[in-house]
Amino acid sequence: MKKAGWVGLLSMVLIMGACAQKETEKPAPVDKTPKSGDLTPLERQAKIFIAEDGAASGAGFYIAKEKGYFDDYNISVDFADFANSDDMLPALAAGEVDIAGGVSTASFFNAIAQGIDVRIIADKGHNMPGESYFSFVIGNHMKDEIKEYSDFKGKKIAVSSRNSIDGYIYEEMLKHAGLTEEDVEYVHIADFGAMLGAVDSGTIDAALNIEPLIAQGIEKGFHLRFGDTTDYAPESQIAMVLASPQFMENEELSIRFMAAYLKGVRDYNDAFFKGEGESEIIDIMVKHTALKDPELWERVFVTGLDPNGKMFIDDIKKQYEMYKANGAIRGEIDFDKSVDPSLVERAIKEIGLYEE
Repeated sequence: MKKAGWVGLLSMVLIMGACAQKETEKPAPVDKTPKSGDLTPLERQAKIFIAEDGAASGAGFYIAKEKGYFDDYNISVDFADFANSDDMLPALAAGEVDIAGGVSTASFFNAIAQGIDVRIIADKGHNMPGESYFSFVIGNHMKDEIKEYSDFKGKKIAVSSRNSIDGYIYEEMLKHAGLTEEDVEYVHIADFGAMLGAVDSGTIDAALNIEPLIAQGIEKGFHLRFGDTTDYAPESQIAMVLASPQFMENEELSIRFMAAYLKGVRDYNDAFFKGEGESEIIDIMVKHTALKDPELWERVFVTGLDPNGKMFIDDIKKQYEMYKANGAIRGEIDFDKSVDPSLVERAIKEIGLYEE
């Protein structure tokens, strides 16, 4: 064979080899086999942004991320921190953030009433019966004087804010005690930490405080836990998972997000209420939240998170009506539009109900 023929043949072999190499370098197709026994992964990876500031009520997000439940559905998650909810809500409505945690306040409902379009889709925090993470404490100087809720009469009570979930719980307690606002002295202390010193010094007699400060205050002898919030507000919806309307429209993504979130919440319930895998879940909570003491996690009353995502919708409406009665709401809310449990319902059809 002539030299030119050999060169041509060699070139053809090299080209064919290069083509074969290109074929082998193609990205492997996504394995569509359900890794969790329910929904298949997305064909293309999706990234979602969750506005979360390290609150313990974000446990479902953290656990789902660390245990690979989002990965199972080919979802990548990034957390975005906002200075306050006033900045977060417009970003959520615009689709710049997909998911966020919302706490009940008049300003939150006002934002929705004035056109900020967000959806309330799942539970993200409520009190557990007899183990409320958001409850009243009394000073040691009051332990022999305050025995019943009616004994709050004439006492100085610190609350961090009015026309918020704090104010709602405070007002529900007064009604339960058979007291009016005039029967007690309301003391505004915005900082929960500052309540510890105030109740210890006797500047105030009682305070509506939150974990882990309640447990820490008891340990240091600053105060005593008094009663339980579920005595008078058994279904108070404290925090909620919020979604952008654009995110809700993407059915394939949103249902997989919710399935992963609920799996994270279920692991949380298994750990803290059944004692199953507790050390692993505490490690995840220590990593993602401000509470860095693993031993303290075993002593605090933890946030209640419904393993089936159920919200206390009637209570959400009741809170709104209280803020409205106080003159703090401007405008009306269409709760049939704003509160949407359908995503939870669809996800549960895929992963099943959690059995207590």
